[in-house]
Amino acid sequence: MYHLQNVNTFVSHQIQQLAVLSMHPKYLSIKDYTYHLPEDKIAFHPLAERDSSKLLVYKNGPITESIYRDIADFIPDNSLLIFNNTKVVEARLLFQKPSGAIIEVFCLEPHEQYADITTAMLQKKKVLWKCLIGGASKWKHGQVLEKKMNELTLQCRFIEKRFDCFIVELLWNNDLSFAEVLHKAGAIPLPPYIKRNAESEDSERYQTVYAKYDGSVAAPTAGLHFTPSIFKSLKRKNIQSEFVTLHVGAGTFKPVKAGIMQEHEMHPEYFEVSKKTIEHLVSNLNKTIVTVGTTSLRTIESLYWLGAKHSIVRSREPLIADVNQWEPYENEGRNVTAKKALQSLLEWMEKNNLDKITSKTQIIIAPGYKPKIAKALITNFHQPQSTLLLLVAALIGEDWKKVYDYALENNFRFLSYGDGSLLYFSH
Repeated sequence: MYHLQNVNTFVSHQIQQLAVLSMHPKYLSIKDYTYHLPEDKIAFHPLAERDSSKLLVYKNGPITESIYRDIADFIPDNSLLIFNNTKVVEARLLFQKPSGAIIEVFCLEPHEQYADITTAMLQKKKVLWKCLIGGASKWKHGQVLEKKMNELTLQCRFIEKRFDCFIVELLWNNDLSFAEVLHKAGAIPLPPYIKRNAESEDSERYQTVYAKYDGSVAAPTAGLHFTPSIFKSLKRKNIQSEFVTLHVGAGTFKPVKAGIMQEHEMHPEYFEVSKKTIEHLVSNLNKTIVTVGTTSLRTIESLYWLGAKHSIVRSREPLIADVNQWEPYENEGRNVTAKKALQSLLEWMEKNNLDKITSKTQIIIAPGYKPKIAKALITNFHQPQSTLLLLVAALIGEDWKKVYDYALENNFRFLSYGDGSLLYFSH
């Protein structure tokens, strides 16, 4: 009888699991993806050495513990690692009114009149930007905020209030690009759970060593652990590296407040991938492709959905549409192979004489999603009830609880400046 009860319990559990996998992620409850995170487990500062952070390795159930310096030991020879080379910009601008009151202008993303973030960042003299405003009630309509720093005078004018942001016009008095203006006048936007002001070390440490293109308001934190020494150890095993660019928006910190995921809207983010990188992905599909960070994973999986759409539509114009958050669960191209999808993209680029793809994605990777290109993910430990935790659960199933319990019980440091993990997908 006892044995039969165990079998019935097991079968019941399997049926529940199948129901989750077959169910549209719209109907998932975020409350099922939570855990208790004590504040003393959150890393408020980086370690002295980037690659001395602890590393949890999960593969087919068992968990191994190491440090990032030795990560090459846990990745097969001839693998391909995908990194996000976005650069965090000093997006926090503080303006002081004559009364002494401080108005914080947090630069989220460019106004839609610009084709992409790079174009907007290169603007001179003035630019329109979508922002969050701290102390907006103290900013009277028509009042121009001003900030002076040596020879730079930066002004901010209120243009429009929208549902989820403000539109402001920023103007300055010299020939600097907007990226250069932010570098001089702004501050690094640390995540809200790091409850301290940005310090001088953050301008270097809240940035990967390979950061290249200005545009993010948050770091792709899995990459913060990588050093030139690690890249050398990867090369010794003929583990190759490729780079994509996804500019991380403030939506990465947006808490899921909805009861079910259908009511949560993902913030669209710009991404860019070169033709060379896509070709490299195609030639390595039979090898272990490891994404460094959730942003790298979301980028190459978005590439798949762009290619899958194009392989069905076969249109030359207009430019391929963006990827919306529910597309992977509803798009008729979901049975297209990764090779066919990526080759379709390359054909489209060839016809349109393009050397890179630029698009936006809202893709949400949640339980029920099967990765099309990547086979493993390097990532930090994420907040409870977050879309990033949903992503981890999609890749390793219910074992996400085992991984997080192990990390909590073995003194791993959590969130952006914390330790991390190498997770091999369980399907």
